[in-house]
Amino acid sequence: MRFQLTAISGVVALALAGCVAPLPMATSPTTAPATTTTPTVLDAASRQAARTAINSEMQKRLPGVNVQPYTDCVVNNATTAEMIDIARLAASDSTGAANSVAAIVSRPATTQCIASAASAAAT
Repeated sequence: MRFQLTAISGVVALALAGCVAPLPMATSPTTAPATTTTPTVLDAASRQAARTAINSEMQKRLPGVNVQPYTDCVVNNATTAEMIDIARLAASDSTGAANSVAAIVSRPATTQCIASAASAAAT
């Protein structure tokens, strides 16, 4: 019995020893690595680039229709980060802009806004 307890204690100690992270040795202080921050302010040029990209994506899906009210719905329901992302992706000719626009369009608030704009255009 005593041997079993000793063996079990040894196994438990080994298992727990693997959970302890080794501590680094004390060294001279290092500077934090430079990190890039995501812009949080949408300047006028980026806003226009995003609006143009959104308008273009809407025209691809609704050719011959005035898509400006639908573009407004997407812009009004997008976050600043999404607008910056769309502007950046549009500048690089990426299909990511189309995916971002589609994600915003699929939101209930955006869908309701587009439905309202469509009914207003029909009258």
